[in-house]
Amino acid sequence: MSTATVAGWEPFSKKKAATWIASIAVALGAIALMGSTGVVFALLIALMLTGMPISIALGLTVLTFLFFFSHVPTEAVAMKLFTGIEKFEIMAIPFFILAGNFLTHGGVAKRMINFATSLVGHWHGGLALAGVMACALFAAVSGSSPATVVAIGSIMMPAMVKAGFPKRFGAGVITTSGSLGILIPPSIPMVIYCVATNSSVGGLFLGGVIPGLMLATLLGAVAWWIARKNNYPRARKATWGERLIAFRNSVWGLLLIVIVLGGIYSGLFTPTEAAAMSAVYSFIIAVFVYRDVPLKKVPKVLLDSASMSAMLLYIITNAVLFSFLMTHENIPQIMADWILHHNLGVVTFLLVTNLLLLLAGNVMEPSSIILILAPILFPVAMQLGIDPIHFGVLITVNMEVGMCHPPVGLNLYVASGISKMGISELTLAVMPWLIAMVGFMLLVTYVPIISLWLPRMYGF
Repeated sequence: MSTATVAGWEPFSKKKAATWIASIAVALGAIALMGSTGVVFALLIALMLTGMPISIALGLTVLTFLFFFSHVPTEAVAMKLFTGIEKFEIMAIPFFILAGNFLTHGGVAKRMINFATSLVGHWHGGLALAGVMACALFAAVSGSSPATVVAIGSIMMPAMVKAGFPKRFGAGVITTSGSLGILIPPSIPMVIYCVATNSSVGGLFLGGVIPGLMLATLLGAVAWWIARKNNYPRARKATWGERLIAFRNSVWGLLLIVIVLGGIYSGLFTPTEAAAMSAVYSFIIAVFVYRDVPLKKVPKVLLDSASMSAMLLYIITNAVLFSFLMTHENIPQIMADWILHHNLGVVTFLLVTNLLLLLAGNVMEPSSIILILAPILFPVAMQLGIDPIHFGVLITVNMEVGMCHPPVGLNLYVASGISKMGISELTLAVMPWLIAMVGFMLLVTYVPIISLWLPRMYGF
């Protein structure tokens, strides 16, 4: 019997040793390059490389730095934990999560798919186009990208294979179209961005409308071109009577779009109140109108929503502490001064921001990226004269791209579970749409009027 076994320890694997060596090397490099400021990033990177959850890594980084490298009183840390998350806007997150869960289980997606298929099913790649359209419609009521992939993909992917489409084609179009869930409002990552930067939720929601519709059109165009080139099957053209029936069946779900967005921009209620309305409305139509969710299943939906909300709020709490540390150490100001001193203009800054966000997308999920990087990059963007709504839409589009490429693209893993395809095969499947999304990301980055025209028209 080995000493390790007797002591109750597992042998130290080569993989874990390599991780620790990489962590130490990165940490030392950051400290050497950036001095005391580098200690913050070195600690965070080192803890993340050990495989520690991002929320705990953030909290430990802050506490370690404050206890050993600063004179901030402990009481201030405790106070920040509470005051940092007592913003009214944060309440929108659990409500939108709850609404999305009721809609995912409540048959709304199936009816939206039938409506979309009746409109565009007879075109080249009709079912794929219907999938893109259904994703856009579901995105306008759910606020979540993985929820959109689950709701639409679990119905559309098997249906497309049954209709004669290649499995890879169906998986590619639904995986990427599902990312519309965080760009077309309402959007949970947009709410998180606004909480992290004190921006207007209503203004950012409006800023996502035109880019969201443009991206949906672009993804549909790619699907249409591939289907036309390969002569994929087309459905029978629906009569106007069939379209009317499909619309009537889906109208309760479509009304939610009007209630949420119409309510916000007519001034009837705030985005947070709109989230609460959407949760109540989703519960009513799922349980009492469509009757796809029995009452005995409601506690499970509530529990799943509470679990996901708790996870996000825990990350937000630790990210608020991290943001406090950034501000206390003047790190955003130091970065802004460095950029301005070296005459790096808006074009270069936005390019670096895109690259940084795409790199972060390889190792973190969207909420964590926004909560860590937005408080650092946002002050620099403001000093360079970049509009906060434009910057928020840019970050959201980057998050969309990150959700569709490995190694941690959430949409890939969700779609992999539905389609029973490996991540490598699925990565190849999404490539045509992913390339189009990167091109669209650059367009949104350097043509701000795309995201600013509608908010400015409404006075944001």
